[in-house]
Amino acid sequence: MQDLLTSPFVPLIFVLVVMYFLLMRPQQQRMKQLRTSIANMRRGDTVITAGGHIATVSKPVKPEDEHVTVEIADGVHTKVLKNTISEVRPKNQPANDKE
Repeated sequence: MQDLLTSPFVPLIFVLVVMYFLLMRPQQQRMKQLRTSIANMRRGDTVITAGGHIATVSKPVKPEDEHVTVEIADGVHTKVLKNTISEVRPKNQPANDKE
């Protein structure tokens, strides 16, 4: 039993457990929250793409669609892949309200 506690693997296992709870688990929770917000996206919501474009969803979104039609400027509509959306802000949420 004493050899197990003095084993060089104990600190390594401890570091891996701490890394899981400090780094990996919060990232997994953020990704799950992002997937949920993308699935619940509606017309009028503001989205931020991975490229940094801030746009408004201009057409209704179906769950099976791979892309979303957004308006990036007055009268300029474009299609964006759902995978490239990095943030969704509901239309009733203020722009400066961060969680």
